[in-house]
Amino acid sequence: MSDTKKTILVVDDEPDMVEFLVTFFQDNGFNVLTASDGKECLEKVKDVRPDLITLDITMPEESGVRAFRNIQESPDTKDIPVVIITGIAKDFRQFIHSRKKVEPPAAYFEKPIDKDALLNKVKEILA
Repeated sequence: MSDTKKTILVVDDEPDMVEFLVTFFQDNGFNVLTASDGKECLEKVKDVRPDLITLDITMPEESGVRAFRNIQESPDTKDIPVVIITGIAKDFRQFIHSRKKVEPPAAYFEKPIDKDALLNKVKEILA
C-alpha cells in the first residue's frame, strides 16, 4: 500500500461490531467511516467514495443485499470492492454468488470473524 491511508466504510447495525471493526481497521492503518444501514451506506458512498466497504446483510431501513445491488448498479460506485461480513446462514454465500444481476462480493466473512484472514484479504484487495 502507498503512504496514503485507504478509507474503509464499515456498514453494520450492531454497535459492538462497528466498534470492533473501526478499532481493528484504525489500528491497522486505515481511515474508517461508518453507516448503520444500507440507506446511510449509499449516501456515504456517493459523498466519500471509500476504497472498500464492509457490509452486513441483515439491517433495518435498507438491507445489505439491496445496498450491495445498488452499489453495483451505479457506474459511479460499481468498482468499489465490497466485503460482506454477516452472521446469517452459510447458504447466503451460495445465494449471493448465484445471482445473475450482481457480481459476487470481493470477499465474504461469517461472524465471528477471523481477524487475520480479514486483514490479509483487505490488504490483498487494496494492494
